[in-house]
Amino acid sequence: QVHLVESGGGLVQPGGSLRLSCTASGIIASAYAMGWYRQAPGKQRELVAHIARSDSINYADSVKGRFTISRDNAKNTVLLQMNSLNSEDTAVYYCKAAPFSILVDRSAYWGQGTQVTVSS
Repeated sequence: QVHLVESGGGLVQPGGSLRLSCTASGIIASAYAMGWYRQAPGKQRELVAHIARSDSINYADSVKGRFTISRDNAKNTVLLQMNSLNSEDTAVYYCKAAPFSILVDRSAYWGQGTQVTVSS
């Protein structure tokens, strides 16, 4: 059985940082495309950052230069370092593992989400 467990969310002040972790069980994360999505209230879920099976990386324009995605293969984990956070980053963040492209939902797995709130 496959599980993706996100952690690291919370309340942070504008300009602050958080690091999200997505730990996989039941799959070898390094063999999957891994991505972080987010969904703010009243908005569609959007892809924030992803790392392909080839380890190529892409970011949404809104987070370029502020967010960094990486793998920790020894821990079967994908990390999302988030710096210079602002109120528009407030959302539930979801981890996704896809055996093909991150944009393909077939045979993909999702975590339960972790809340990130940026507020003073």
